Amino acid sequence: MPREPGRVLLVGAGPGAADLLTVRAARAVGAAQALLYDALVPQEILDLAPANCLKIQTGKRAGRTSMAQATINRLMVRLARRGLDVVRLKGGDPSVFGRIGEEMAALQAAGIEAQVIPGVTAAAAAAAQFGFPLTHRGQARRVVLTTARLDQGGLAEDWRAAADPEATLAIYMGGASAGAIRDRLLAAGRSAATPVLAVENAGRAEARLFSGVLGGLAETVPGDLDGPVLIVVGEVAAQAVQRALPALTQLAS
Repeated sequence: MPREPGRVLLVGAGPGAADLLTVRAARAVGAAQALLYDALVPQEILDLAPANCLKIQTGKRAGRTSMAQATINRLMVRLARRGLDVVRLKGGDPSVFGRIGEEMAALQAAGIEAQVIPGVTAAAAAAAQFGFPLTHRGQARRVVLTTARLDQGGLAEDWRAAADPEATLAIYMGGASAGAIRDRLLAAGRSAATPVLAVENAGRAEARLFSGVLGGLAETVPGDLDGPVLIVVGEVAAQAVQRALPALTQLAS
């Protein structure tokens, strides 16, 4: 008899700390027969998988060599057709710059059952860790989640929505493009005095916070950061300055 296909769970690993996984996500990893994980998923989360689980790193990380998306799609389908329950483990939330649409489409076309388990995205993790809100009465009525880079590696051109003074702008994967992002936002009409933050490794114990104003964004973001960088632009960013210092002191002690 032909083997019944397994299913694929597209799981958000959150910002990296194992205790920020949802209970459902932790259970999924703990029961996985095959685990396809991104480069930013830390070892403490991978250790939750069974000892006999097949683990394959897909290496998805902005600006670095990684497994092609088409290859990942084929691998998920192949493993599921072998009867394995597959967990596709992504940093943050799968629906936020996680290519979940492409993966779901590939699985559905192959007749593979797929489910999504959400995770904590970097913007929410940074706000919680450094004590600032993403929305705030009188300052921020909306939040714009955007990526600095297009698929071809170029910088996004249309920043008009991000220029709204009542919007908090959370820019993913923007550390290497801080100067160009500043120029685009200023050209779109955002004030040079708008508070900004850059958070490296949001949600992790080693997270670092850098604060400034939009006009000095290129100087605010150090050029030697190795971890993923989230840039936050908006009036709410000013609230993180004094609240973040005790947290950083505690983390460093």
